[in-house]
Amino acid sequence: MTPTQGIGIDGVLLVQPTVHRDTRGFFFEIFRASWLKDPRPFVQWNVSRSTAGVVRGLHFHRNQSDYWHVIDGKLLVALVDLRPKSPTHRVARCLELDAANPQALLIPPGVVHGYQILTDATLLYLVNNEYTGGDEYGVRWNDPALGLPAPWYERQNPVLSNRDTQAPMLKDAPIF
Repeated sequence: MTPTQGIGIDGVLLVQPTVHRDTRGFFFEIFRASWLKDPRPFVQWNVSRSTAGVVRGLHFHRNQSDYWHVIDGKLLVALVDLRPKSPTHRVARCLELDAANPQALLIPPGVVHGYQILTDATLLYLVNNEYTGGDEYGVRWNDPALGLPAPWYERQNPVLSNRDTQAPMLKDAPIF
């Protein structure tokens, strides 16, 4: 069994796979449905490639879980629990995901998430709803009301999409 651990936000799991190394290289399992408590299967797989200095997000879903694995490079991930009935409501965390240390991250519905690209990086992510655009909501990446740890706010002049540039502040976002 590959160990999973919480990061202090209810339902967010960090998967630490067992890496088997030999003279040929390495092998590890990055996903097994039995490791997770999410009852819905992952139905769409996506790959995102970004260059250093990009910020993607912050976004959240009401009905979708994400499962992330960094294939190449390093990310600084931001997570904030927006679920009003969650025991960890408004808890904010940052963590690094680095391809050099294989891990995966399960993000449940209602947890705002995004990432800063620390080095050019490729992210593989699975979702349990096919993308329609109807279940994706944004929050301004640098809103201090999110209460993220200080390193998240240190990025100066990130490269953002038009959608992320125009995302509302938390107080104006369509929260539950």
